[in-house]
Amino acid sequence: MSDEVELTDTIAAIATPIGQGGVGIVRVSGSRVPEIAKMIIGSLPKPRSALFTTFKNTENEVIDQGLAIYFVAPHSYTGEDVLELQGHGGVVVIDLLLKAVLALGVRLANPGEFTERAFLNGKIDLAQAEAIADLIESSSVQAARCALRSLQGEFSQQIHQLVERLIWLRTYIEAGIDFVEEEIDLLADGKVQGKIEQLQIDIDAILNKAQQGFLLKEGMHIALVGEPNVGKSSLLNCLAGRETAIVTPIAGTTRDIVRDQIDLDGMPLHIIDTAGLRETTDLVEQEGIKRTKQALQEADLVILLLDDRYPDDHTHENLLTDIPSTPLVIRNKVDISGHQAGLSNNGVLYLSAKTNEGITELRQLLKQKMGLQNNTEGSFLARRRHLDALQQAQTTLDTGLTHLLTYQNELLAEELRLAQQALSEITGEFTADDLLGQIFSSFCIGK
Repeated sequence: MSDEVELTDTIAAIATPIGQGGVGIVRVSGSRVPEIAKMIIGSLPKPRSALFTTFKNTENEVIDQGLAIYFVAPHSYTGEDVLELQGHGGVVVIDLLLKAVLALGVRLANPGEFTERAFLNGKIDLAQAEAIADLIESSSVQAARCALRSLQGEFSQQIHQLVERLIWLRTYIEAGIDFVEEEIDLLADGKVQGKIEQLQIDIDAILNKAQQGFLLKEGMHIALVGEPNVGKSSLLNCLAGRETAIVTPIAGTTRDIVRDQIDLDGMPLHIIDTAGLRETTDLVEQEGIKRTKQALQEADLVILLLDDRYPDDHTHENLLTDIPSTPLVIRNKVDISGHQAGLSNNGVLYLSAKTNEGITELRQLLKQKMGLQNNTEGSFLARRRHLDALQQAQTTLDTGLTHLLTYQNELLAEELRLAQQALSEITGEFTADDLLGQIFSSFCIGK
């Protein structure tokens, strides 16, 4: 449990954003909720019914009036007794209400502690808990829908089904190990091999859906690189739809990393406009070039931008040594060169950042490069750790299949155990406390 939090504590926090609004909510959870309710509103409301009442502090002074709703354990968000006090949404009044609750010996909740208690009390699993934060932070309709699927348990249900099949395989194989006198040949009828291979197919299908969700949540990082004055800043402004970077005819205008985020059909796209790569004695520009090379190492995709006015100029080839992966090559300024905009047979995209020719093709190409499909139906909003766990399960199954084919059944059983553990980490059945602390500390207070 994060920060060694005690579940015996009764906790409280403001559950609505700080600021002026129509309603402000203070949420209380824990065993002392009935006692707190009687001291703040004078009685314990009927469970799951809204009671219009007056809120008072320890001095019996009226703070506000509003609705009180009481949820009896285990039928609440946290699985504990929960009280929600819904008053007016002023900064001062909602703070006074929280202070009145804390004055009764209630502890201020840590970030994400209400959701953490829901997880620890078995109301939700870890993937669902993460989906709550992802739903709140969704930056697009598609991302919100994918997060909701995870919250409703679609992702977890598919993981549980995989785990159940692994448990059956482990039981079957370990029975063969324990009863060697029966001389069970696990390869004889192909049953075990077929089930492992089908598991791999199904994990791949889930991994593809999770990767779609990961793109919707995290997006992709693209670095624009090229020699000075080829139009990197113009292309950034064109994709962003606003003047993010300074554009001038002077070479070397961009001396530092310029970052912007745009929405590409619901996927966040993090674009990095880098300093032009060239030999220079300017100390400021040298630092910009140093940062450019670092950005290239961290990018998911590198766009090498060239000036199509000089098709026979190969001086850019020295830039390839600084690019860690195969870049997407774009030739800019076709409005001057006269070349037709669009994607050539050799994979080079011709466009004009000034006139927007070829920009639609660029957007489609970016989606294709990152594997973003137009239809994200059935995808879940996934995190990097989910992808890592699914990939780890695939790796162990690959190794296990090798052990099966070489009649090393004990090693096969161990790989199946490791695959089960990797998948169970997604839902939190096998999770280290430090991971829980990291996950829930990223939540907002009051959730």
